[in-house]
Amino acid sequence: MRLILLGPPGAGKGTQAARLVEKYGIPQLSTGDMLRAAVKAGSPVGLQAKAVMDAGGLVSDEIVVGIISDRIAEADAKNGFILDGFPRTVAQAQALDELLARKHMELDAIIELKVDENALMSRIENRARETVAAGGTVRADDNPEAFKVRLDAYRVQTAPVSAYYASKGTLKVVDGMAAIDAVTKAIDAILG
Repeated sequence: MRLILLGPPGAGKGTQAARLVEKYGIPQLSTGDMLRAAVKAGSPVGLQAKAVMDAGGLVSDEIVVGIISDRIAEADAKNGFILDGFPRTVAQAQALDELLARKHMELDAIIELKVDENALMSRIENRARETVAAGGTVRADDNPEAFKVRLDAYRVQTAPVSAYYASKGTLKVVDGMAAIDAVTKAIDAILG
């Protein structure tokens, strides 16, 4: 099972990915985690990424695709994977298509969790209030101001990825505002 979960921050991708990991026994591949692991392992592409990051730059799509290429070749991804945080742009989606074609692999599904942005903002504000009320500390990316910045970045950079896959006829859309179990059931129906 090879799939991509798309949707804005707070849409529930992490929750659904965790359920899919458990159900299918496949890894959830986060580009951030993969970058850190490649750098730590000192792989050739990891060393390239380290040099760029040490210089304060952003890691290029070419390097990220190289890291993904290495990662999906590992034993635990043999039966599939869930891409988390990638692709973030149409250029990355196209690079992923090329990588998978070279490896004679296909994605089984590209699923977008469609949500109402205003409801998402309310959800984040409530989460922040509940965390404070429980005596906890609100994560930096869970405060409403930071969330709005992340949502704006998603709308500009990543939302076009949905249109890219929709134009190819491969995008499946699920109502991300439904209850968690209902979203899981909808994803299960898509995956068959």
